[in-house]
Amino acid sequence: MNKVKVGIIGCGGIATGKHLPCLSKIEQVEISGFFDIFPASAHKAAEKFGAPGARVYDDYRELLADPTIDVVHICTPNDTHAEISIAALEAGKHVMCEKPMAKTAADARRMVEAAKRSGKKLTIGYNNRFRADSQHLKRVIEDGDLGEIYFAKAHAVRRRGVPTWGVFLDEEKQGGGPLIDIGTHALDLTLWLMNNYEPKVVLGTAYHKLSRKENAANSWGPWDPSKFKVEDSAFAMIVMKNGATIMVEASWALNTLDTKEAKCTLCGTEGGADMQDGLRINGENHSRLYVNQMQFEAKGADFYEGKKESMQDKEIRLWIDAIIHDKEPIVTPEQSCVVSEILEAIYESNRTGKAVYFD
Repeated sequence: MNKVKVGIIGCGGIATGKHLPCLSKIEQVEISGFFDIFPASAHKAAEKFGAPGARVYDDYRELLADPTIDVVHICTPNDTHAEISIAALEAGKHVMCEKPMAKTAADARRMVEAAKRSGKKLTIGYNNRFRADSQHLKRVIEDGDLGEIYFAKAHAVRRRGVPTWGVFLDEEKQGGGPLIDIGTHALDLTLWLMNNYEPKVVLGTAYHKLSRKENAANSWGPWDPSKFKVEDSAFAMIVMKNGATIMVEASWALNTLDTKEAKCTLCGTEGGADMQDGLRINGENHSRLYVNQMQFEAKGADFYEGKKESMQDKEIRLWIDAIIHDKEPIVTPEQSCVVSEILEAIYESNRTGKAVYFD
C-alpha cells in the first residue's frame, strides 16, 4: 500500500483540531474525501487539508461508495456513529470513529459485529491511552510492579467546563453529558491499564443540580438552562467479576477544587499509581514507603526539551501503521464496546435507582 487514502465524515472541531492535522503529517496518507452536513465546512477543510484532487461529497454514502477511499474517519454526533461506521465497514473501509463508540450499547455491539463480518479494522478515538504517562504506566503494570490491581478511580472532573456549542447539551443526539463525553475517556483509560473488561455490577447516579443556574460562570460562557438536557455530573461504582472495584466521577459543573480529567488512580497488591501531580508510583521497599515521580521532559540541555509527539499524533500514526502492516489497532472495538456497556449501565442505574447486573 503506497498511499492510504482517507475520507473524513464530519468536518467540525474534532476533525479540524485533531484528525486532519494529525493525518496531514503522515507521509503515507492522502486525505482524499470530505463530507459534512454543512457543505461550507467540508469545502473549508478540503481547501486546507485535502490532497490534490480531493473531493467534497454531497452525501456521506457517495464517499463510502468511492472505491479509491481506503479509510474513513467519523467525526459526527454520537447518535450517528453506529449507522455511519457500519455502512463504512460494509463498504469495505477501515474505520476510525470518534469516542464514544456509540450512543447505546446495542449500537456498539452492532459495530463490533460489522467489523467481524467485513474483516475490516475498526478503532475508537480514545487518544488518552497514547499520552506519555499512560504509555509508561502501562509498561509498569505489565512488568508486575503494581501486582493485582483491585481498586481504581476514573477521574473526569471539571469545576466549570460545560461545552455550550454544537449538540453537547442535546441528550437525543449525544446520549448524555459529561459521563459519555469525558467520563468515557477516564473509564477507557482505567480499564485498559487494568486490562479488565469483565464488569459484574454497576451502581450509578447522575445529577441536574447546577445545570439549572442562570448566568453561570463557565469556561465557554453561560449555558442556557432551557437547553441543558443532559446531566451536569455523574458518579458510579463498578464491581468487576474478579472482585476489583472501580469508582467513576465525571462532571462538567461541580462545586469542587479537586479537578482532573482523563486520569486515574490505581491500587494494587504490590504498589499504586496516580496521575494527580504528573505520574506518581508508590509502594513499599524494605519496610519503607516510597513515592516516585516520573519525569517526561528531556531536561538534557539548556534551551532544548527533546523531541515530542502529541498523544493525538501518536494515536493517528499508530492507527495508520496498523492498516499498512495489517496489525490489530491498539484500541479494539471489543474493548470500546465494554466501555459503552458500562456507561449505559450507569445511566440505567440512575434512572431505576437499582444496581445493574451483567450476565
